[in-house]
Amino acid sequence: MNKKIAIVDDNSFLINAVKEKLSFFDDLEIKFTALNGSDLLNQLENNHNIDVILMDIEMPVLNGIETTGIVKQKYPHIKIIMLTVFDNDEHIFNAIKAGADGYLLKEVNAKDLCEGIYETLNGGAAMTPSIALKTLKLLRNPISFNASENQEIIKLTDREVQVLEQLSTGLSYNVIADNLFLSSGTIRKHIENIYKKLQVHNKLEAVEKAKRNNII
Repeated sequence: MNKKIAIVDDNSFLINAVKEKLSFFDDLEIKFTALNGSDLLNQLENNHNIDVILMDIEMPVLNGIETTGIVKQKYPHIKIIMLTVFDNDEHIFNAIKAGADGYLLKEVNAKDLCEGIYETLNGGAAMTPSIALKTLKLLRNPISFNASENQEIIKLTDREVQVLEQLSTGLSYNVIADNLFLSSGTIRKHIENIYKKLQVHNKLEAVEKAKRNNII
């Protein structure tokens, strides 16, 4: 049975390069590609019958590490291999923490990429040798990444934080409006502003990003 692959990268040229590498293997089927994390999440809503996602890290709208955390929460059956040019400790640490199943550099050749996909599907953890070495070093000498330094500066008003806290509990706009003694229209405007400030497109992304940045 063919293994279903999704590729996520904001560079269409690099997407095509990965497609070409995978074209040598008849049992690897590319179901779809996405240009950022938000694009991927929208497509997974319609079709999450995917075995492996090859995920870039640095992308606009929603980056690969944030997206990995969301996908692993919603679709734990999907394996995620980071496919990136970044081999710095912080990216490796955060990707693994978010739930990545493997970590390969984009320079990987077609054969090693294919073997990495199968290794990951069989319960292993595909890693470029230099990444595996860095991971071992991180395990031996854990680095305390200063979360406050890595967080984006996002400024929400007190009211926006209140709305977001209520939204995170699954309440409807009307119930939130009643709880905060505001109109539904005002709540919608607050949520619109929250999405804009957080640079997200839906409730799940907003709540995830707010939690990551200790806003709620």
